[in-house]
This record gives sequence, structure tokens and C-alpha cells, in this order.
Amino acid sequence: MLNVGILGAAGYSGLELIRNLINHPNVNIEHLFGNSSVGSKIDYVHPSLKGSFSEEIKVFESDALEGLDLLYVALPLGQSIPFVVTAFERGIRVIDLGGDFRLKDLSDYNKYYKHTHTAPELLSRAVYGLSEWNEEEIKTAYLVANPGCYPISILLALIPLLIEELIAESFISIISYSGTSGAGRSVAANMIFSEVNESVRAYKVGNHQHIPEINLYLKQFSGSSPSFTFIPHLLPVTRGIYTTINAKLKDEVTEEKVRDVFEKFYGGSPFIRLFHPAIPEMKDVIYTNFCDIGFNIINESNSLVVFSTIDNLVKGAAGQAIQNMNIMFDLEQTEGLLLCDKKKSLKIK
Repeated sequence: MLNVGILGAAGYSGLELIRNLINHPNVNIEHLFGNSSVGSKIDYVHPSLKGSFSEEIKVFESDALEGLDLLYVALPLGQSIPFVVTAFERGIRVIDLGGDFRLKDLSDYNKYYKHTHTAPELLSRAVYGLSEWNEEEIKTAYLVANPGCYPISILLALIPLLIEELIAESFISIISYSGTSGAGRSVAANMIFSEVNESVRAYKVGNHQHIPEINLYLKQFSGSSPSFTFIPHLLPVTRGIYTTINAKLKDEVTEEKVRDVFEKFYGGSPFIRLFHPAIPEMKDVIYTNFCDIGFNIINESNSLVVFSTIDNLVKGAAGQAIQNMNIMFDLEQTEGLLLCDKKKSLKIK
């Protein structure tokens, strides 16, 4: 039985961790840590847990790490570093759901994240937690940097196409849409209901913090550095991410070839579902750890349109983190997330 702690338990990602881990047959949630919620029971902060799980949220103390096998850190950008350092130095394995350990270049971190990194020596020790593409590194990692939600939907869709050289690298257009829970529980005027309802808006155009992450890991996993634009949009929904990618096809690439490439790389992946000719919908991945990927070829322009959708709080955060934990401790990737026949879950529709 694995003993785990959750730092940031009162947040949206913390809630999703708890919801899934209380059903995990190999996990005991030993400690919940927080800040403003300290002293409260977790089912008071999140009443949806009432009758399922009730533990007090405590102040984080290094002594509380004693006996833990893993610490999940689910804090906003810039806040996780000292806690990750403390756990890492004590030999406790860590999964950081924030962005503080995803990048390797300090100049990118300073430019896009607007923070000064106080533990740069750990950047080279952190392993990027894209389970489908980095399993071997994750297995032995002591610090896993969970990917960002937008990058997960983008990287999973693009990496196979770039590896097999099906699309041109000269220009790729990426349009993504996210629910409001991606901004966390903090209160901001432009995120209140009356501001987001019945509207869609683009934001952080050209300077979103996930741009260097997408660049870095497209290069690492595909060997390519394509030119792309990434335009995120805010949807008037609570959860979910929907990404549409438009790229120019190389000559003589057929629908069958695209299908075969996705099957080649994801035929054994328990959390990737492939769609064609049907187009995946965001509603079908909500509250799951699935990434649904579909595609269409537009013959008139010889272009490929790829659709990718995830739940930003599950596959884009907590579910991905649990999948990584399962890899780290040599468990089935589906434990605590899904009990299914892997082959059935991957049929193209």
C-alpha cells in the first residue's frame, strides 16, 4: 500500500486527486496539506466528498513526510518550489502538478512565467510526465513534472505526425479552448460568471506560458521544431479542453496512412481513443482520463485537421498525475482511473 500526501488539497486538482485516489486499491491518503483551508475537514471545503472521505487539512511540515511514498504538489505556479525541494531532499518521490519544473531554460521560465526560479539545480532532475511518451524515464523518477493541460492535448496529437513526417513543419495552427477551472479557485473579476457566460474570448495571444513547453517537448519526443501559432480561448464551461490543429500534409499522405500512424503509436495506450471519421466531442471526456483524438483531411487545400480533447482537471492534471504515479510504482496505468479492456477502449469509431 502506497502512503501519499496531497499539498493543495482544497484546490480543483486536489479534489480530483482525492476523488480518484480513494478508489485506488493500492493507495492510502495519509495527509492533506493546505494554506487558507488549514483546520477544515476536506468534505467541508468540498461537500461532494461528504460520506466518502473526511480528513482534516493540515499545515505542511517536513516531519509529516515521514512514512510517505509520494507527495503530490498541486499549487499555483511559483508556489510549489520550496515544498518540492523539501520532499526531494528527504528522498520522497514527488509529482508536481504545477509548471515550476517543466522547463529547462531559466530564461524561458522568467519570460513566460514571470517568476524567478529558486531551485534551478532541480530542473535537470525533473522528468516530464507525459505518460504515453516518457514511460521509461518516469519509472525511475523522483521528481515528475506533470505536463500542462493545453500541452497534453497538443503533444499527444502532434508527436506521431511529426515523427512519421506526415505534415509540413513550416506552419502549424493550434487553436485551443478551455473551461474556466483551468484558472484555479482564485477570484478574478474577468472570471466571474457574468463575465464569461454567453461569450468566448482569446487570451494571452503570443505569450502564453505553455508555448515554450510545447516547443521543448515537440523537439524532445519527435525530433522536430515546427513553426506554430497557439491561440487559447476561454469557454463558458467549467471543465474540458478542446484543441483543433491545422497543418499542411506532405505529398501523397492518405487518410489510411494517418489512421495507421495513430494506431501504430497509440494502439496499446489505455487512455487514448481514436476517432475517424467521427469527430470527438469534449462532453465525452469530462470526468475521465481519456484523450480523444480525431482527424479529417481537407483535399482542396491538402491539409490535415486534428481534433484533440481532454478533461483539463483529470487527463490535464490529477488523472495524468495518478497515471504517472502508477508508472513510478510499477502498477497498471489504469489503477484508480479505469478498469477496462485496453483493446476495447482503443477501437477507432
